[in-house]
Amino acid sequence: MNIENAQKAVDEWIDEHGVRYFDELTNMAQLTEEVGEVARIIARRYGEQSEKESDRQKDLGEELADVVFVVLCLANQTGIDLQASFDKKLELKTERDHERHQNNQKLK
Repeated sequence: MNIENAQKAVDEWIDEHGVRYFDELTNMAQLTEEVGEVARIIARRYGEQSEKESDRQKDLGEELADVVFVVLCLANQTGIDLQASFDKKLELKTERDHERHQNNQKLK
């Protein structure tokens, strides 16, 4: 599924299962909460913090999907074509960063 189709799927889900989109500020708070859950898993599973038993059952993929869902909500409700924005950003990063990363001795 590409980003355009994902945006449509989220919009259809909101129409069928939700009442309406939460307002943008609420969704921003939701996004922050979901990113925090991703950070907690990564810090404990891949970082130096010890992982609590209750955190071991958490699914990183599911938490990342929560982040994507809320980002898609924010894009929909603010009129952003996220596919076009992502394509443009990828092109910019490719032009700007290719040699910089290839020549970065820290990455070798």
